[in-house]
Amino acid sequence: MAYIGKSPTAAPLTSSDVTDGIITNAKLAQDIISADTALGAEPADTDEFLVSDAGVLKRMDYSHIKGGGKVLQVVSATDGTERSTTSTSWVTASSTLTLDITPSATSSKILLLLSTNIYINANDATITIFRDSTNLGHADYGFSYLHITADYTHPTIIELDSPSSTSQITYAMYIRNISGSSTVYAGKLGAKKSLVAMEIGA
Repeated sequence: MAYIGKSPTAAPLTSSDVTDGIITNAKLAQDIISADTALGAEPADTDEFLVSDAGVLKRMDYSHIKGGGKVLQVVSATDGTERSTTSTSWVTASSTLTLDITPSATSSKILLLLSTNIYINANDATITIFRDSTNLGHADYGFSYLHITADYTHPTIIELDSPSSTSQITYAMYIRNISGSSTVYAGKLGAKKSLVAMEIGA
């Protein structure tokens, strides 16, 4: 705009020059903090929050404040059929007591819960859990060992596994006859067996 005569002296804009409520989100740049757009999911690790640190306004990544230890998913398998073996090698207790789980992060842990009964008609039997081809228990004695002839055990096995993978993992219950002279039964008389895998976020 042209002026007749001398241009007026420039003066800084003050809060009293702006009427309350007349500036809308549409008039603001998108890189300012506003509530114009909603976040429809859990923040990413690099998403930032504003915090007051002893009166000084600072930004902080979500990775520093997010809670850990959450149960991210649960997968389970059950079997109500009596299974048995005379093998001295580790064998699956049943094809139905096998489950697949795909961790969402390499930092996740898998909490495993196995409940069953084990019976032997002679000496020495044991039970374990495999992750794919890896025995998570003792190489020979697994997680629970029976020695006395014609004995029952009802173990509840709890194992926290760290697979460090985001690929599909198979967990399964395995049993074996140690002495070579017994038959090992899992789920004797059809007692229910159960295997549960829970992904725990870091």
